[in-house]
Amino acid sequence: MHLAELNISNWKIDPASEGAAGFVNNVGRINALAERSPGFVWRKADEERDANGNNAIGGPKTLMTLSVWENAQDLEQFVWNTVHKKIYQNKALWFDQLESHHLVMWWVEAGVEPSIAEAKNRLDHLNSHGDSDHAFGWSHLPHVKLWQQQRCA
Repeated sequence: MHLAELNISNWKIDPASEGAAGFVNNVGRINALAERSPGFVWRKADEERDANGNNAIGGPKTLMTLSVWENAQDLEQFVWNTVHKKIYQNKALWFDQLESHHLVMWWVEAGVEPSIAEAKNRLDHLNSHGDSDHAFGWSHLPHVKLWQQQRCA
């Protein structure tokens, strides 16, 4: 089994502003780093926005990352032990704090590339029912612990 994950954020500032540059100017670099990281399998490269700028998760202010990793430990290493961590620590500068979960994970068969619709259903399930084998956050994975040491700025 592989680990799928969806991570969403909503801009609180104009992404074209100077204040957003610290994030916007690093997206390509962080995505490339993920793709070279041990355990990386796949990521949805295009958010497929409609004519109004909406993606399948939310409106024009919503960003998403949908990816698959060989296991939780490899995803954990990428998130918390690479330059990704520095970007994450500055998340509050650019993005609203969501009242619901912003991250959901679930297990998929090796070779499966989950759809955005499935990812949204998993996120909705996590928000409605909490951690389960169907949809979960870091706390549902007792063998990974780096997330416990992190806090958004």
